[in-house]
Amino acid sequence: MSSETILTNALVVTREDMFSGSVTLADGLIRAVDRGPSRAPGAVDLGGDVLIPGLIEPHTDNLERQLMPRPGVLWPSALAALMAHDTQVAGAGITTVLDSICCGELNEGKMRRTIFALSVEAVRHGRRTDVLRADHLLHLRCEICDPIVMEHFEPLADDPLLRLVSLMDHTPGQRQFTSHEKYREYYGHMNWSDEQFEAMVAELRAVQERVAPAQRARVVELCRRRGVPLASHDDTTEEHVDRAGDEGVAISEFPTTEAAARRCRERGLAIVMGAPNVVRGGSHSGNVSARDMAAAGLLDILSSDYVPASLLHAAFLLHGDLGLPLPGAVALVTDNPARALGLDDRGRIAPGLRADLVRVRMVEGHPVVHQVWKRGARIL
Repeated sequence: MSSETILTNALVVTREDMFSGSVTLADGLIRAVDRGPSRAPGAVDLGGDVLIPGLIEPHTDNLERQLMPRPGVLWPSALAALMAHDTQVAGAGITTVLDSICCGELNEGKMRRTIFALSVEAVRHGRRTDVLRADHLLHLRCEICDPIVMEHFEPLADDPLLRLVSLMDHTPGQRQFTSHEKYREYYGHMNWSDEQFEAMVAELRAVQERVAPAQRARVVELCRRRGVPLASHDDTTEEHVDRAGDEGVAISEFPTTEAAARRCRERGLAIVMGAPNVVRGGSHSGNVSARDMAAAGLLDILSSDYVPASLLHAAFLLHGDLGLPLPGAVALVTDNPARALGLDDRGRIAPGLRADLVRVRMVEGHPVVHQVWKRGARIL
C-alpha cells in the first residue's frame, strides 16, 4: 500500500474556486481534494496558508543569465550554472520550467551561439542525473534572421524535451525595436559609433531580407509536422498577428501594443505578458503595460522572463491591485500555460493530476513561497 501525505487547514485554490480544505497526495499524484479539515493522524497542518498548483514557466532567460553573468563572461561549468538556475526556479515556486535557449542571435558578440549546445546538454545532464528540483523542458527561440539558426534547430526538432518553439526577429526598425534609439539604448554596451550603428542596421536588414522568409517557413513546417506548439514574439501590428495565425501559431509572446493583443484575441492566440512588467508597473522597453492588458481582458499567461521570483508576485498583484479573482490570477501561471503547452497532467489542484504544489504564506500582503512539492515529494 502506497504512503499518503495529507495537507490540511489550507486555503486551497482550484481552477474555479478557493476554500479551506485538505489535499491528499499519493504515488506522485493528487488523490483527493476535500473541503474542511482532515482528522487523519499525521496530516500536515498548513496553518491557513494558501495552497496553489506548482507554477509553470513557459519562457525564462534565467539559465542564460547564469551561464553569462556579465557581458562576455562565460561560466566555466554549465551544470553548475543550471543548478544555480534550478535553485532560483524552485525557490520561486516553479515546478515546471521551459528553459528558453536561443537558436542564433543578432548581437551580444555571438555568445549565444557559444552557449547553445552547452545549455541543451546541461539540461539533459541535469535530468539524466536526477539532480534537478524542477521539471526542466526546452523552449527553443529561433532568431530567424541569423543564417545559422537551422544548424542549431533542426537536430533538436524531434527532441522529446522540446515543448515550445518561438519565432523571433530582432532586426532593428520593427517589433520591440521600432525605434532605432530604443535598440541602441538596449545594446548600449556595444558602444557603436554613429557610423558603425548605421552600417550594422543596414547589414542586418539585408540579411533579414535574404534569409528570414525561408528559415521561418522551415521552422514552421518542422513544428507542424512534429506537433510542437509555436509562438510568435513581440507582435506589434495586426499584420504580425495575422501572419502568425495563418502559420498555425498558438501563442503570442509579449505583444508590444494593445492593437496586436486585441488581434490575438480575435485570432485565438494565447497572450503572454511579462511578470516583471506587472511587478514594475510597466515595460522596461516602453511597450504596452501588462496591467493594462489584464484590466482589458487581454492576458492569458504570465512569464517570469528574466526574474523567476516575479511570477508568483505578479499573479498576486493582479489579484490584490486589479481585483482579479485569485483562481483566475493563479491560472495565469499554472493552468493556462499548461493547456497552451499541452501539459495536460499538471497545472490544477484536481484528483489524478501531478502533485505539484506550492504553499504560499502571505507576509505583509506579499506572497512568500514556504514549501514546494513536485510529484508529491518536497523540493523546498
